[in-house]
Amino acid sequence: MSLPSELRDRAFRWIADDPDTAARTELQQVTARAMGGDQQAVDDLADRMNGTLTFGTAGLRGPVRAGSNGMNRAVVIRATHGVAQWLAYTGHAGGTVVVGRDARHGSEEFAQAAAEVLTAAGFVVRTMPGPLPTPVTAFHVRALGAVAGIQITASHNPPADNGYKVYAADGAQIVPPDDGLIETAIRAAPPAISVPAAPGAVPVGDVSAYVTRIATLPRGTSRDLRVALTPMHGVGGETAVAALRAAGFTDVRVVMDQAVPDPDFPTVAFPNPEEPGAADLLLALAAEVDADLAIALDPDADRCALGVRDGDRWRMLRGDETGVLLGSHLLSTMDTPNPLVATTVVSSSMLAPIAAAHGARHAETLTGFKWLMRAGEGLVFAYEEALGLAVDPDFVRDKDGISAAVVACDLAATLKAAGRTLPDVLDDLSVRHGVHLTDQVSLRFEDTAATAPLVASLRAAPPSTLAGVEVTQDNPAQDIVRLRGEGVRVVVRPSGTEPKVKAYLEVVTPVTAELGPAKAEAETRMATLRDEVRELLEA
Repeated sequence: MSLPSELRDRAFRWIADDPDTAARTELQQVTARAMGGDQQAVDDLADRMNGTLTFGTAGLRGPVRAGSNGMNRAVVIRATHGVAQWLAYTGHAGGTVVVGRDARHGSEEFAQAAAEVLTAAGFVVRTMPGPLPTPVTAFHVRALGAVAGIQITASHNPPADNGYKVYAADGAQIVPPDDGLIETAIRAAPPAISVPAAPGAVPVGDVSAYVTRIATLPRGTSRDLRVALTPMHGVGGETAVAALRAAGFTDVRVVMDQAVPDPDFPTVAFPNPEEPGAADLLLALAAEVDADLAIALDPDADRCALGVRDGDRWRMLRGDETGVLLGSHLLSTMDTPNPLVATTVVSSSMLAPIAAAHGARHAETLTGFKWLMRAGEGLVFAYEEALGLAVDPDFVRDKDGISAAVVACDLAATLKAAGRTLPDVLDDLSVRHGVHLTDQVSLRFEDTAATAPLVASLRAAPPSTLAGVEVTQDNPAQDIVRLRGEGVRVVVRPSGTEPKVKAYLEVVTPVTAELGPAKAEAETRMATLRDEVRELLEA
């Protein structure tokens, strides 16, 4: 197929309006190859100019590349113009905006571009002093009384990606209608080259308040704990070690091959602790140094995964296991009146009976911390199965892997002093509330657009039974399919950050006598459920 003239003209207009010389050259070269008949270049150009990035679960995310459908300075400039217009429209003109970034490709220049656009628009801009974890930016939105925050990060996405995350004045991620208002303002924005920009942002000189706050989170008194830690080539290592030491956990061993920020993430296929093999170096170090706890942060340190010695082997806990452990620990050690804990529709259901046992309230929200942080008054803890944990929502209204790591160390050290372990507590919770076994099945696509039709077809023709149990459809949102039966639950949804369809599986088996047989029964039921759901998705 030859290059359509309309696509060529759109590319020419974007090139003319792009203030970044390197990006203009990049897009010119792709366009020239496409005009010369290179079909691969035609397809590449069509993808680069296929609309613009839109706000998903966590703001903008996409590959770092020239063109309207990528992360680049022109896109960031127009997005920030849209944010400035939204802030003015909602009565926040002239307020303080915090801008932070990670260490991915393009993050420094994107953060600078955002700061300059906001400064020219009349806002007081406070920037983070270098690449720092996303939770540090979220903390400072509230600490500085800012009207908004922007973090340049793609979290745990592949190395080619970057992103743009927006916090509202309450310190939480934006939700409708604000995301729609911003997108409308972006569509109405002038070309990037015409958007005013000005220097004048003031760095936040001292970010120690974040570490100081985290140091107050442990409830126990024991600090005898050896920790193995990896920041997974991200920006969380230095801050995490400082926070752990400030809290009294000084025996921290870091995976040196993953200690320094590196946007290419050379030792992992995907820089996500959930991915198979991503934590191999961490678990090897934990075994080598005889650690008591292993901790993996994702690249922007808003997620935390725990590794434990389970019998004669080390393994990573599932996000649901970590969630119920920390939720139970916090509820058992706090004196907050009428506390609320929250999970999402795809997380384990175990936190609900745990909350009831402690006289606490439990809420279930749609996926994403933008909803979890708005679960209700008195929120003291929230988690989602994808390793997101909020253990201090009054100060960081988002997931925070570093504060979660400190609370996990508090729990592990307290248990160690009593001769017990995290797997011991998981067993206790299962005996008390039933074995809640969770798993995932996911399909990855080349194009995000392919995910919605699959979910829609399942919604239109759901199965009547799963794992031998009758199930009924109970959908909490338009893009989610939830099937539930006695002791079985399946939730299917498109990923908000990757071109994936994810199915979240749960089986619940009561413990009527011994724990071992109940676990075995749950594993058998899960294996059947997993196979059936995989067949459904691949059909």
